[in-house]
Amino acid sequence: MTLIDETITTPLGGPGLPQVRRIVTALPGPRSAEILARKSDAVAAGVAHSMPVSVVAAGGGVVVDADGNSLIDLGSGIAVTSVGNAHPKVAAAIAAQAAQFTHTCFMVSPYESYVDVAEALNRLTPGDFAKKSALFNSGAEAVENAIKIARKHTGRPAVVAFDHGYHGRTNLTMALTAKAMPYKSGFGPFAPEVYRVPGSYPLRDGLTGPEAAARAITLIEKQIGADNLAAVIIEPIQGEGGFIVPADGFLGAIVDWCRANGVVFIADEVQTGFARTGAMFASEIFGIEPDMITTAKGIAAGLPLAGVTGRADIMDAAHPGGLGGTYGGNPVACAAAVAAIDAFENEGLVERAQQIGSILRTRLDSLKASDPRIGEVRGHGAMVAAEFVDPATGAPDAALTGAVAKAAIAEGVIVLTCGTFGNVIRFLPPLSIGDELLNEGLDVIAAALKRS
Repeated sequence: MTLIDETITTPLGGPGLPQVRRIVTALPGPRSAEILARKSDAVAAGVAHSMPVSVVAAGGGVVVDADGNSLIDLGSGIAVTSVGNAHPKVAAAIAAQAAQFTHTCFMVSPYESYVDVAEALNRLTPGDFAKKSALFNSGAEAVENAIKIARKHTGRPAVVAFDHGYHGRTNLTMALTAKAMPYKSGFGPFAPEVYRVPGSYPLRDGLTGPEAAARAITLIEKQIGADNLAAVIIEPIQGEGGFIVPADGFLGAIVDWCRANGVVFIADEVQTGFARTGAMFASEIFGIEPDMITTAKGIAAGLPLAGVTGRADIMDAAHPGGLGGTYGGNPVACAAAVAAIDAFENEGLVERAQQIGSILRTRLDSLKASDPRIGEVRGHGAMVAAEFVDPATGAPDAALTGAVAKAAIAEGVIVLTCGTFGNVIRFLPPLSIGDELLNEGLDVIAAALKRS
């Protein structure tokens, strides 16, 4: 850990920030502690936070707090700032659009940047068929609208989601989400006609992809009935559930069954989309072409924007006026998205995600080889996780996971935990992070694990 005496009083954001880990106070420092105390008094208790800092700047691979501490960012605001915080092209596009107009409501007075984003989504998402898109504010809102469209298209009510899935915090998306705490407990009753089946979790179920798919399909057919089913929705790599990568053949078999039964297959790519997995979309890794894809997070580099993209005939099922929202496809957010998409396509970020993934897998696989408490290292591209277990039983070890994360955070490394059992540390660094900084962050985590 590097210590300096001086603090940063007026840090610049973006890639101009010094790319160093620098801890000048215990966390939280006095200024952050003051702001967090005000948060406690002013902000609803349900809005929690995991890092004991108040941020004033971020860029490249670092986040700077109000006391001048510079932290290594291995979370990207939960996979949002993939192009890097305050990316120059994105910041310039936001400023230019804000100076022109900030809102008209696309449903009242349309504007070109919304169309630009829709055209980009139609072009970039998997599938060589006619597509259309609609824009919204958040991943949960995109998922909710995808379900609406699928129900309208099929005339059927039921929806299937999977164990360990996460799809949002609205009433319908809470119903789709598997984990009770902290997402669902006390907030019901939830939307009806939502059913859950087991998916593919190779570490814990030991099934091949086709075997896991057959298990799911049998339950769907016997307990729900294909004729009642509008849609199946799944994250190609499950995010909050623990970065669970399905066994080969699982997703393809589910897609084939959906095609044969007139069921809409929805890929929730809110967390996996936009170069995060070393492909523009994770569906490409598994060789599937979803009928609909939901996107958000990385799409606009931190501004609230989300999309639903799908087969044109499905997307056109909703009647005029049936989709939309006052802020959906806000012009400033769309300008940010156009700039971010340009960066994804033209700044080698897909390849950079693959390079980051290689570093993450090499370092974490090496740790696993010497420490049986790491039950599995998994993921693709810059979306990698380590699952911690009791080496004697294989049972999830949430206590160890929390201890490692807490120790790393205290040393100035932003890490996120996840998993149905709370026993997974996930790595989601911005694609703008340098190798040296990434390796330093992994050094801190390795030392924290050794001490735990």
